Amino acid sequence: MWFRRDLRLNDNHALSQALARCEQVFCAFVFDQEILGELPRVDRRVEFIRAALVELDAHIREISGRPTPGLVCVLGVARSALPTLAEELGVEAVFANEDYEPKALARDAVVRARLADRGVGLYLYKDHVVCAPHEVLTGAGHPFSVYTPYRKAWLARVDAQRLAEHPIDPYASHFADRPAGMAGNVPTLAEIGFLASNLSGLDLPLGCSGGQRLLREFLSRVDSYHESRDFPGIRGPSYLGVHLRFGTVSIRQLLREAQARAQAGSPGARAWRDELIWREFYVQVLGGFSRLFDAQGKAKCFKPGCDDIRWETGPLADALFFAWCEGRTGYPLVDAGMRQLAQTGYMHNRLRMVVASFLTKDLGIDWRRGERFFALHLNDFEQASNNGGWQWAASTGCDAQPWFRIFNPITQSERFDPQGRFIARYVPELANLPAPARHTPWMADPHTLAAVGVEIGKSYPTPLVAHAAARLRTLARFEAARDQGTA
Repeated sequence: MWFRRDLRLNDNHALSQALARCEQVFCAFVFDQEILGELPRVDRRVEFIRAALVELDAHIREISGRPTPGLVCVLGVARSALPTLAEELGVEAVFANEDYEPKALARDAVVRARLADRGVGLYLYKDHVVCAPHEVLTGAGHPFSVYTPYRKAWLARVDAQRLAEHPIDPYASHFADRPAGMAGNVPTLAEIGFLASNLSGLDLPLGCSGGQRLLREFLSRVDSYHESRDFPGIRGPSYLGVHLRFGTVSIRQLLREAQARAQAGSPGARAWRDELIWREFYVQVLGGFSRLFDAQGKAKCFKPGCDDIRWETGPLADALFFAWCEGRTGYPLVDAGMRQLAQTGYMHNRLRMVVASFLTKDLGIDWRRGERFFALHLNDFEQASNNGGWQWAASTGCDAQPWFRIFNPITQSERFDPQGRFIARYVPELANLPAPARHTPWMADPHTLAAVGVEIGKSYPTPLVAHAAARLRTLARFEAARDQGTA
């Protein structure tokens, strides 16, 4: 069993199949240097993975009832290290769960060929989503490009059988003993080549047990999710995104819980279920439309002509971009969201839309720069959702908001952080201002600013742009592209 983004035993499709079909199953994980080599030496995601693997290793021994089974961990390039490991173990087959990202598909094609050269089969199963990219199609047999009809078709297709759990308990005796001489422990961060981050100090339960703890806590308040999810200053979301990303919780389990409560009349559970379907929709778009990336892997606009939009470039645009990255835009809610990301690796979903709209519509900077920044810093980064979300904000994607709809960072702040509590937490230099002034500190009375030691332009930045003027520039930018027939 080759674990990848499915770091759990319970309700793991490929593992269930492997244990049911084979008398002995080795469990393996490859720290893929092709992936690790692109990351900074301090990365919370690597720590999250390692913590999940430590728990997974112990869980294998616990469920097997023997001290000798466990994970075999390898540090190397997966496309060569995995086939080599299969040969060393003398296995007849490798089981794994599907991954639909372009680089993963290319990796798996190479692994399949190299395993075949050794007489070993590669068997892949659907686990990361309930519906694979080509399972829910339009009446004409094409992938959906709009969420609402996709959601309707998804709901019509998904029944209790699709959400059923894949058991492993009946086959627990089939876990194979780890071969003598092979590494008996999950490597340390230092052995992987990484340094510790602040992950241990964050309010993020780790491993499968942490995922289940978060789920239980969220289910106790899911009925109000539809009302609370948009307010970053309160505990509204599930915070399960990173657990879904690395498979320390099962998407089927989450949807079983959501469906049962939605069918019982919970509006919060219905809203949560619809958000989980959005995730499946974006996976379907990624897998169904090859034009999202060129031959070199560069992201392309879903609307092909939008690649010709003239985004801002040059030294000034670079300076604006770096100010956005560092939470120095002068718009408190935008800065709070960016600082939350820097400090925790998490950003509230409402703020992801706000900061993305600000980068693309207020600063006029190509959405791909923001997409890459998120990919580097988000704990729960998934290529499908990240690409889909950024293109939605930039009005270049499928199901995009109309290009003339532009988030106003001030009204978003006043509506979704009315008391400025979230701003006060992540932009502490404004915390002593009266709540209304936290949204627009540059408009506050000078005496009010002086009384709390805030000096606009020094202790807190002057706004990078005037929103009203920036909005007009964006309208002109898209009008020009539309007049040329490109957007």
